[in-house]
Amino acid sequence: MLNSSDLSLILSKGITESEILLQREKFEKGAPFLQIIKPAVVGDGIILLSSEMAKEFEDYYMTQLANLQIVKFVPASGAATRMFKTFYEYLDAEIVSNEEAELLSKGYGSISKFVSDFDKFAFSKDLKQKLNELGKSFETCVAEKDFKFIIKALIDASGLNYGNLPKGLLKFHSYLDQIRTPMEEHMVEGAYYGKDKDNRVQLHFTVSEEHFGAFESLFSQVKEVYEKKFGVSFEISFSTQKLSTDTISVDLQNEFFRDKSNQLVFRPGGHGALIENLNEIDADLIFIKNIDNVVPDRMKDETYHYKSALAGILLKYQKKIFEYLHKLEDVQYKVKDLLIEEIGGFILNELFTLPSDLFEPKTKAEKLSYLYNKLNRPIRVCGMVKNAGEPGGGPFWVVNQDRTVSLQIVESAQIDMSNPEQAEFMKISTHFNPVDLVVGVRNYKGEKFELPKFVDNDTYFISKKSKDGKDLKALELPGLWNGSMSDWITIFVEVPISTFNPVKTVMDLIRPEHIA
Repeated sequence: MLNSSDLSLILSKGITESEILLQREKFEKGAPFLQIIKPAVVGDGIILLSSEMAKEFEDYYMTQLANLQIVKFVPASGAATRMFKTFYEYLDAEIVSNEEAELLSKGYGSISKFVSDFDKFAFSKDLKQKLNELGKSFETCVAEKDFKFIIKALIDASGLNYGNLPKGLLKFHSYLDQIRTPMEEHMVEGAYYGKDKDNRVQLHFTVSEEHFGAFESLFSQVKEVYEKKFGVSFEISFSTQKLSTDTISVDLQNEFFRDKSNQLVFRPGGHGALIENLNEIDADLIFIKNIDNVVPDRMKDETYHYKSALAGILLKYQKKIFEYLHKLEDVQYKVKDLLIEEIGGFILNELFTLPSDLFEPKTKAEKLSYLYNKLNRPIRVCGMVKNAGEPGGGPFWVVNQDRTVSLQIVESAQIDMSNPEQAEFMKISTHFNPVDLVVGVRNYKGEKFELPKFVDNDTYFISKKSKDGKDLKALELPGLWNGSMSDWITIFVEVPISTFNPVKTVMDLIRPEHIA
């Protein structure tokens, strides 16, 4: 039961009691699986661009820039803690001698390589200075096999604090004249494919509240440098995940989980909560890309090329969709069967949405309503990369709640792996989602869509966590590019693996793709 203190806490977050009770019901029901029809593959749900087609779409986007308001949206609130998982494990290991330290560093291969390739890291100069401040040089640490001292100076709060900072603020790439963080690399990207007719580049970063000031400070330090370098003006905005998107936790019996002070335990609702932040962006075109998927300048050309091509595809499709919507709205009473057939074919063959078995028996008015509603939705064009063993969601044909079938990005947790047929679909999937999206969030009248209206609220996730030594279950909202965009028009396009170079561990920073 909820007491008065619980209700006060709930209301302070902008959540209602009924929402909390509904969340608990979801724990009791469990997260439902999606019904997969088949994987999306090239020629059947995924568009493969020839070099000529890609150039054509890129050129089309460039011709439209003068008429567009563009924003680059970058989820950047996650801490870098998981980048240093092995390092934390190494710190927890007991070492009593120099010989053991050296053996252990080789057992934890990344520790040994981190030390031997130390100067390749963009933050090496900062870390050497911090080590000196802490009373022991890098060279002394290596000679004494005191690798823990080096690691602590990197990730602990007493050192550079990299284990607690967001990835966007870490030094990733070293150039001859400067060192850049991911935030700066996104600014550089924006200067190439995200500037408007006034050479203005708008970027929006979602950040955690505790690091809000650090992001603003970094931007103020580098703004003039990049404006001068690229001949643009930057407008950067920030937002935090709303408290109203926090979700309740329960114990393993689905009773409200409480901490040592007997207070309800809330957790952030996952990246799906950011649909609220995205909903507040006012733009014709929004590029979405994760904070850690950046490369140095020598590798950016293909990214620029395909980002622009994806934008061109969206604009071409959107133009056709808007033309059809105007026809349906302006002359509905005169719409001929031939136009109904034409639009139905477009939705089926180019928007990859299959009608339910209830479509044919519908009256003409019902068919017109169906066509209108299927066209009048936000649109997303999603880059898809060939499978290369990376974890993450993939492109599939999925049965929706209205019994239509459409393209969706599906996580493995949403697939019933105990069902042999469904498990096989996952196994034979050819592509995965690198979070490389261009989206259009205005309708054919120029009005902003209310994005929360297009969320499939039944596509939530339930995960197991712990607090104070006790197990709990946490509820994650429908993912930003999963259930939160479930009812969007979706186009999948194959993009080269070179456009996908995320930094998942600190050692990724010395892969060839990240050496400037």
